[in-house]
Amino acid sequence: MQPIPEDSLSPMQILKRMFEAETSFMASEKKDMAILARAFHPEVVVHEPTSVPYPGDWKGLDGVAGLMQQMSKAYSKMGVEDLNCCGSLNKLYVSCTLHLTLRATGVSITQPFTEVLRFENGLLIEATPFYFDTAEIQAGLLV
Repeated sequence: MQPIPEDSLSPMQILKRMFEAETSFMASEKKDMAILARAFHPEVVVHEPTSVPYPGDWKGLDGVAGLMQQMSKAYSKMGVEDLNCCGSLNKLYVSCTLHLTLRATGVSITQPFTEVLRFENGLLIEATPFYFDTAEIQAGLLV
């Protein structure tokens, strides 16, 4: 892993690179960890709330890969629009509109979403997502 000089990318560029790594990894057939290593720190941890289909702390690149597999099982489509961020190169506050289609029921959900992201040397080391309405996601799974 090659550290990235902190002044070489803007906060939005770091954020977009992280999303590109996620989507590239999820779309790849072999699920190559090198794709994730471009944007995620080896000691990354993602804190998902207990009320989503993939709860808990997902640690390391293997954990992030597992989280993405669980998200892929839960949703047939995922997308964001109106992506905004503020903060520093070390800590970003992200907001967007989240679009989900639940794989099991076909229910589509659109809601506000925010996330607090911490970076070290340009790589994500900690993420805490905040879904606007996890009850809506749970209810959509039961339809």
